[in-house]
Amino acid sequence: MDMKVAKKKLALKEKYRLLTRDLGWEPTYQNKDEIYPYTKYEGIRIHDWDKWEDPFRLTMDSYWKYQAEKERKFYAIIDAHAQNNGHLHITDARYLSALKIFLQAISPGEYAAGKGFARMGREFPGVGTQVACQMQAIDEIRHAQTQIHALSNYNKFYNGFHAFADARDRMWYCTVPRSFFDDAVSAGPFEFMIAIGFSFEYVLTNLLFVPFMSGAAYNGDMATVTFGFSAQSDEARHMTLGLECIKFMLEQDPANLPIVQGWIDKWFWRGFRVLGLVSTMMDYMLPKRVMSWREAWNIYGIENGTALFRDLARYGIRAPAGWDDAEKAIDHMSHQFMLGLYQWSFGTALHSWIPSDDDMAWLAKKYPDTFDKYYRPRWEHIKKLKAAGTQFANYGLAKLCQTCQLPIVFTEPDDPTRSAQREGEYKGEKYHFCSDGCQHIFENEPEKYIQAWLPMPQLFQDPIGGDLAAWMDWVGLRNGKDNGDFDGSEDQKNFDAWRAMATSNQ
Repeated sequence: MDMKVAKKKLALKEKYRLLTRDLGWEPTYQNKDEIYPYTKYEGIRIHDWDKWEDPFRLTMDSYWKYQAEKERKFYAIIDAHAQNNGHLHITDARYLSALKIFLQAISPGEYAAGKGFARMGREFPGVGTQVACQMQAIDEIRHAQTQIHALSNYNKFYNGFHAFADARDRMWYCTVPRSFFDDAVSAGPFEFMIAIGFSFEYVLTNLLFVPFMSGAAYNGDMATVTFGFSAQSDEARHMTLGLECIKFMLEQDPANLPIVQGWIDKWFWRGFRVLGLVSTMMDYMLPKRVMSWREAWNIYGIENGTALFRDLARYGIRAPAGWDDAEKAIDHMSHQFMLGLYQWSFGTALHSWIPSDDDMAWLAKKYPDTFDKYYRPRWEHIKKLKAAGTQFANYGLAKLCQTCQLPIVFTEPDDPTRSAQREGEYKGEKYHFCSDGCQHIFENEPEKYIQAWLPMPQLFQDPIGGDLAAWMDWVGLRNGKDNGDFDGSEDQKNFDAWRAMATSNQ
């Protein structure tokens, strides 16, 4: 009589190997260099792809199970948020500007990262990296979808949410994150991993997600908190993938070190410029603030970054070249950004405002060495202009940095009273930059950055031809509804009226 033998349950490590590495094969009728043409031209030397280890050892069957469970929980909460008029539970309608800038600038970046990692899953020869990149590609697409779905409920009631895709492609401040991700996706696979997998996901992502999601919770926005929590478990894997890939490159060949260090220098500075938008959300756009941009930088930048680069020092890696200039800019950048958004508020798909007396008292406390000295006098002057009926607006075209595409609104690292402007020439054309970091990036790859699409020159080209109204139509901006001062806006009036109805016994 045959006896039934219980099948031995596979260990996690063995199951991972069978469902990932053992599915790969060595090509016979095609040259491997022709199959993976992009792995050598960047100069990175890889001798053994099997040396790369995925510490999570997650297989696709487990991945789908985990993600499906998160989807069920996410959409249950989003549905409850909509049915219970969650759009009225936020602290104040000013908070909506933070959501608008997130949807316009960050969510499309998630989608771009998804496309980039899908490409990496095809271009890397190692089976372990292929599987990990494919999972992250799905993650990034899912993050874009959940963010759009969560914020779509606000589009039913408030202005500025309706044309975020047009804003992503055409709005002047949205070209900043767009150019960042386009720059990364158009790089080679190893540089892309440094740009997104390491510099953005590991070094900088906590400065975006953790304070912003905490701010959403403080301000009663459970929709945003929900998609943030849903994404954070994915971010842990993303951070590990980026760190493991950089260590893998450095361990494979000592010749990789200077290339990797150059990419770390470049992508730290590019990411730091993008995060200027986050600094403004944290310091100015949250009615109830969880922490200042300075406090977030101290925790997630200095403490975490110092520990990270101390760990990588054994490979020969040093802190990024722009680290010291970034530290000097922290106490200034959110104020400079908000002053820029205010003076060009007619050309934004969100509202801006003059900080209240309470706001300025908080800013002075959080920035004791800079706010009262350099920025309170500007806001007080703008307040006087508004009281006199001559609200400040700058209809001149801003000079844009050729690299990061931000208006040149920043000051010198060691002199906050002087505007930082750099100029260079290439092939007979002059180019402008906001910092030494951006100029150095351009000079290292000028042929790439002379092709940058800048929004300001578009104003004078077809179909706009210098017509401001035509430009607003082109970017999907409804003048007087989506833009301008928050005081007296439809969003303010509607929120106040609906909140009063919801809390009244009448």
